[in-house]
Amino acid sequence: MNKSLFKTFLHETGEISYFTARFFREGFRPRYEFAELFNQCFAIGNKTLGLVGITGFIMGLVITIQSHPSMQAFGAESWLPAVVSVSLVREIVPVITALICAGKIGSSIGAELGSMKVTEQIDAMEVSGTNPFKYLVVTRVFASMLMIPLLVIIADAVGLWGAYIGVNMKTEVSFDLYTNQIFQKLTFGDVIPSIIKSFFFGFAIGIIGCYKGYYTRNGTQGVGRAANSAVVAATFVVFIIDLIAAQIADIIDIT
Repeated sequence: MNKSLFKTFLHETGEISYFTARFFREGFRPRYEFAELFNQCFAIGNKTLGLVGITGFIMGLVITIQSHPSMQAFGAESWLPAVVSVSLVREIVPVITALICAGKIGSSIGAELGSMKVTEQIDAMEVSGTNPFKYLVVTRVFASMLMIPLLVIIADAVGLWGAYIGVNMKTEVSFDLYTNQIFQKLTFGDVIPSIIKSFFFGFAIGIIGCYKGYYTRNGTQGVGRAANSAVVAATFVVFIIDLIAAQIADIIDIT
């Protein structure tokens, strides 16, 4: 049983690697499907913006409320905005946003392409002379890479606003003082790495969702399995990318 699982894992890894190589081979060659790319950007952004915004606000609010007693015990209440802002921007918001997108976008892409595969719409596109890989896969992956960093930036802003409300639930801090405390400690070294790794989050979510949907088999049951496995695989890869990004950031800080 273990051998079978290991062989399946290796086979799946090889297939995704080939699928990714095909994306790079076809993604930068004309003809470019700009209309479909903009359509997918709107669909992805519109589909997840509300959920990401609400989650960002709650994260900022809850983390501030939970951190206040600990900071108060050490007599460091004045450091609360700075500590919360750095933790939100560097780690919490990008990862939670990516996980939300893995569930929302990854499953949607997997189910959409899977249903097109089992109803032979992708085969019909090939017969009609259209390149379905470029039209369906390349546009969705690029849209994920573009929109997830933008969603992370929006979630950062909303999360910091939620943190401001959380601070004022315990003490009274003006908005000007709050923003000054944030930007005294928050630097480009905190913001830029979180945005860069969110591009990789978007790439992983898009490529895995497209792969699972593009090679769906076994009819409508396969569509459900494709959507589910896309979420699981994308979530796992998000954590792996975050671990690698943390190690790289740590090396850069040391040097």
